[in-house]
Amino acid sequence: MADSAPYRRRVGAVRPSHLMFTSGVGSIVDLPNFSVLVKGVDEWRHDNLGDATQAIAEPRLLAAVQAILGKSVKDLRPAPWLPGIDTNPNGDASRVGVPVFPFPSWMRCTTCNLLAPIDTQAFGFQNDKARKPHEAQFFHECGRGNRKRRVVGARFVLACAAGHLDDFPYLEFVHRGEECSKVAKPNLLMEDYGGNIGANVRIVCQRCGADRNIREAMGRRGRDQLPRCRGRHPHLGTFAEQGCDKQPHILVVGASNQWFAQTLSALAVPESGANELDARIEKFWGNLQHVPGPESLPFMRTMAPLSYEFEKWPDNGELWAAIERHRAGLDGAGTDPESQTDLLTPEWRVFSGPTLPEPSDDFTLYRHPDGVPAPLKGYYTDVVQAERLREVRAMIGFTRLDAPDFEDPDLVIRAPLARSKPAWVPASEVRGEGVFLRVPEELLVAWEKRVRRSSFTDERRERHSVPEEHREAYGRFREHRYSDRLPAGFDKYRGWPGLRYYALHTLSHLLIRTIALECGYSSASLSERIYAGTEDDPRSGLLIYTAVPDAEGTLGGLVSLAEPDELVRLTRRALSDARRCSSDPLCAERLPRRPEDFLHGAACHVCLFVSETTCERGNRYLDRRFVVPIGDPDLALYPELP
Repeated sequence: MADSAPYRRRVGAVRPSHLMFTSGVGSIVDLPNFSVLVKGVDEWRHDNLGDATQAIAEPRLLAAVQAILGKSVKDLRPAPWLPGIDTNPNGDASRVGVPVFPFPSWMRCTTCNLLAPIDTQAFGFQNDKARKPHEAQFFHECGRGNRKRRVVGARFVLACAAGHLDDFPYLEFVHRGEECSKVAKPNLLMEDYGGNIGANVRIVCQRCGADRNIREAMGRRGRDQLPRCRGRHPHLGTFAEQGCDKQPHILVVGASNQWFAQTLSALAVPESGANELDARIEKFWGNLQHVPGPESLPFMRTMAPLSYEFEKWPDNGELWAAIERHRAGLDGAGTDPESQTDLLTPEWRVFSGPTLPEPSDDFTLYRHPDGVPAPLKGYYTDVVQAERLREVRAMIGFTRLDAPDFEDPDLVIRAPLARSKPAWVPASEVRGEGVFLRVPEELLVAWEKRVRRSSFTDERRERHSVPEEHREAYGRFREHRYSDRLPAGFDKYRGWPGLRYYALHTLSHLLIRTIALECGYSSASLSERIYAGTEDDPRSGLLIYTAVPDAEGTLGGLVSLAEPDELVRLTRRALSDARRCSSDPLCAERLPRRPEDFLHGAACHVCLFVSETTCERGNRYLDRRFVVPIGDPDLALYPELP
C-alpha cells in the first residue's frame, strides 16, 4: 500500500483477497507501529499500468454489480500493482499501490503520553528503509536527550450505522463540550491504566487541568453524551451537509464491527449448453461489446488478447453471429434487479444439465461414464468433477456496526466506495477445482414431509416441532441482531432459508471436514456453494471447491476424491463420523429454544463448524440430526450408512 503525499513510500502489503474481505476501502488496517485507512476508489490509480491490472472479465457478475450500483460501473478491476518491488524497492513498482493515510489522526507518545493530532506537527515520521516498510513509524522527541520515542495511534474512534467514521473528540470530551479556559488548542495527555473491567484511560488537559476518564463515554449512558455524528466518510474526505441523524458509537481501533465488506461472487460458467466460442465471447465481452460490425473484426484481431483468443474461428460469419447472439441474450435478459443479482441459478443449470459444456481454460467439467457409484445410488443422483474453476469476487460497498444481511441486503446502510457513482469496483479472481453433488429430489421431498410432522415433548410436557424451533430462533436472531436499529415494517422471518438448506448445508460441512483430512488442502482453502431451491424451483445440490488466492490452476487432490471408490469411502466416513461428537450429549441435544437465538442445532466446533472463509453463511443453519439419526430417526435424511 502506498500514498501520494506526504508519505510516499510503502507502509505494508496485503493479499488481493485481503482487500476484498478483511481490510478494503474504508477500513482501518492495523500496521505494526500505527494504523491507516484505505482510501476510496477515486484515489486508486491504474494509469500507465498496461496489462498489469487489466479489467477482470465476468459479465454475469458485472451485470449484478450494475443492478445494485448503477450502469456507471463499467469494469471489475484488481488492486493497482506492478511487479519488481522485490528486485528494485525504489523503482516504479514502489510508487504503485492502494492509497492509504494515517487514521486515527490523533496519536499518543508511549513515553510522555502526549496526545495530539498529526497535523499539529508535534510528531515526526520516518520510513527510510525501502525494503522494510513494516518499520515505518511516527516518533516524538522527548525525555532525556530528546531521543525518538515511539508514537502509536490513539485507539478510540466514533462510528454510526450509516457507515460514517470519525476521530474521537478528545478536546470536547475532556472539557465537557466547552473550550479550554486557557488556550484554544491545548496539549492533552492520555494515561492508560489498563485493567480487566472495561477501558481505564484518563484524558488530561495540560493547560487547565481538566481530566475525564474514557469510560464515561462507554455504554448506553455514555453514548447519549457523545456529540452528533458529523456524517464523515474519511476514506472519501467528505462530510454530510446536514450531518447525520444516526447515534454515534465509540469503538476501539481493531474492533470487529468497525468494517464489514459487502461482496458478490460468481463462478465463470458458460451459458447452459454454450459451446467454446460462446464461452470465450462471454469472457471477453468487455472488449467485444464495442465492435460495431463484422468489418471491424480484422482490426480487432490485431490487438491482444483477442489476437490469439479467437484464432480457431476465421472471419466467415461464425464469430460475428456469436457476438450478435450474445448481445441479443443480454438485451433480452430484462432489467429486473432481482434476476440480475441471482448468480446461483446459471451455475445450477450448468452443473445439473444433462450435457456438460465444452471444456475451457476457466471451466472444465467431467462426469464419470458409469454415473453415481452403486452404493451411493440413493444418496446422490449426480456427481460432477469440476477440474477447472474460476471464481470472481467484487466488492460493492461496506457497512459499520451491523454486518450485511445475506437475506435482506437493503436492511443495513451500505457506505459508498467513491464520492460519486464509481466507474469500476475492486475485484479479485481465484482458480481452483471442485466437486458438485446432487441429492435426489424425491428423497428431499419425502424427508421434508417427515420432518414437518415430527415433534418432541420437553420437560414441561409441552409439544414442540423441531422445524418450528429453528424458524422461531431465526426470527429472534434477526430481532436481536439489530437491537434498537430496526426499521419500521421489519419482517423478522424474511429470507428464512428453509429446512432443505439446513440438510444440504450440514452435509456440505460434513464432507468438507472429511475432505480436508485427505485431499491436501486445508479446510480454510475450501469453499462451498449451496443450491437449495423451493417447491416452485426445486434445487438440491452443493459444490465444494478450492478458493485459494495464490493457487494458479489446481492440485487435483480434491477432484480425485470424486472418483467412484474414493467418493463411497469419503461419504461413508463423513456420515459415520457425524453420528458421534466428543461434545455429546451436550451437542446432540442442542436446539435453539426460547430465549436462545443461535442458528444451529446439533453442531459445534468439534463436529461441524469450519472456518469463516469456508462457510457461506458463517456457520449458521447447521444441525446433524437433519442428516444422520441422532435421537429421532425420522429427522435424518440418511438413516443408514452407504
